Amino acid sequence: MSTQYSMETDLKEALAMAEGLSEYVRGSQLYGSTGGGFFNSMPSLTIGALVMRLRRLHMLDSSMSDKQRENLEKATALHNQVQREWFAHYEEKLLWEAESRLKSMLVFFRECRENPGQCPHLYKPEALKRTIVEELLGVMPGLHIESQVVNDRLKEADAALRSIVTKSDFIWDEALAPMYPTDEYWWLYSTPPEKE
Repeated sequence: MSTQYSMETDLKEALAMAEGLSEYVRGSQLYGSTGGGFFNSMPSLTIGALVMRLRRLHMLDSSMSDKQRENLEKATALHNQVQREWFAHYEEKLLWEAESRLKSMLVFFRECRENPGQCPHLYKPEALKRTIVEELLGVMPGLHIESQVVNDRLKEADAALRSIVTKSDFIWDEALAPMYPTDEYWWLYSTPPEKE
């Protein structure tokens, strides 16, 4: 995630992801492409990456132009349509993503144990993974999706995360802070301490 937040970039990425969502949920890859070829700077398409952007953008819609709001409505409608029409595929991808992101954090925890000095420099991508998992957890109850595996992995990841971080300022662009309350997104207000 870049240090400076851009609503326009978030909107462009959300729309591209929403347009590719139908094909993505029916495909066999966890990380989809949002087009643009080999030198594409767009992030990978996943349900979590899209849901995260849509939630943020809906919180900002009062500051959008009519055109931006129209694009947000289009992205939201496409997402909701795929969710309805391809629900079994959507659910499968959502759970796969949540499990995969939590599992991949285990590598980070191992690296922090083995090389504590590197831990602070490796933290931001892990904080993003944990945030995307939280976005997925946020939509699961409304869709009646449950997973004991995800719950167990989450407890394990959060326990490991809490053991290596200390309180800090918000680690992303301050413009995003109102969208991420401290209690719910505590890992965005934490960072592994720098080792002497």
